[in-house]
Amino acid sequence: MAFATVWNYCVPLTIFTVACLVRTARCQAVQAENVTVLEGGTAQISCRLQNYDGSIVVIQNPRRQTLFFNGTRALKDDRFQMVLFTPRLVRITLTNVSVTDEGGYFCQLYTDATHHQVATLSVSVPPETPTVEVKQEAMEGGEVELTCMSPRSKPAATLRWIRNGREIPGVVSQQDNAKTFSVSSTIRIPVERKDNGAALSCEAFHPALGGQKRIRHYRLDVYFAPTVRIVPPSGILREGDSLSLTCSVTGNPLPRNIQWSKINDTLPERAEISGPTFQISRLSQSHNGTYLCQAQNNYGRAADHYTLLVYDNVSVTTTVPPTPTTQPITSHPATPTLLTPSFAPDPKDPGAVVETHSAAPYAVIGGVLALLVFTVICVLIVTIWCSVRQKGSYRTREPILAWY
Repeated sequence: MAFATVWNYCVPLTIFTVACLVRTARCQAVQAENVTVLEGGTAQISCRLQNYDGSIVVIQNPRRQTLFFNGTRALKDDRFQMVLFTPRLVRITLTNVSVTDEGGYFCQLYTDATHHQVATLSVSVPPETPTVEVKQEAMEGGEVELTCMSPRSKPAATLRWIRNGREIPGVVSQQDNAKTFSVSSTIRIPVERKDNGAALSCEAFHPALGGQKRIRHYRLDVYFAPTVRIVPPSGILREGDSLSLTCSVTGNPLPRNIQWSKINDTLPERAEISGPTFQISRLSQSHNGTYLCQAQNNYGRAADHYTLLVYDNVSVTTTVPPTPTTQPITSHPATPTLLTPSFAPDPKDPGAVVETHSAAPYAVIGGVLALLVFTVICVLIVTIWCSVRQKGSYRTREPILAWY
């Protein structure tokens, strides 16, 4: 009956290892607590005692090597320290925990029979910031393959690709490396010239990060052939002016060398080239021609041209008679007025300039010419009339002379 009484007393302690002393009707128990810790952290392994009477307490590692024997170190591993040994609680610490330390740690209580309870140590390995690998160069009009990798985590990390706030579905693969996992996510996206420099990010999620995430940012590098555009000067160029051309170049990689040349001729002696800038001072008509800017990278070549047309620098003055006014005439002699000619574009050549003159001199000349023409016509009429009259008079006299 005494044995049955003691057994019934110990049955409710299902989470305990029990050493029931039949002779004394007392029950000694030991309880171990499971622990989860981050890799590199410190784990506390505790064994709780009940009705402890000084029996031997032994703590062993997962390989059943004795770490402590009644508070005395048995294994030479300085990472383990006995921090507490009382009739109610025995506690040890393990510093710089790694995944190799995972497993069950035994809390053993030696009485007439040996009983133990196991404390399970679990090590969580959060992922580092993931890395991004590019399988091949991204070229305009093609596709780029990007792989985000988290080489080590426990449990396995979750990876997600983000672009412009939206998730890009990827092909996920996972590999078990004994106690840790490596995870990767691969995406393939088409790329154009406008995608050069576009921002993407790979995010890694893990329970050990407490709702945070590790992010790797990546910018697309799209390669494309160059484009070239010459920025022309404004206005019309005349002899003596200066010419300045700028060659605007794009491309990836950006062309380093920009070449200036003149079609079917050599560059003028006064031409100055500084990278994308081309200059000529004191222009003359001998500089007329077509100038070319060229650029090249590993993916192509491009060029643009500019045709230079230098106009004469002509200045014309016109003398105009004084205009009558209603003001009193003074004794000073009239002084001719010099008018600066105005210029207007030639409709046949939009780039050329022609001179326009005042209409006053032409009106005077037209009047004089009209008067001369009128006078000539009058003289001709009188002459013809006189000639006709004289001829008629001669025909009238001829018969009379014959009769006599």
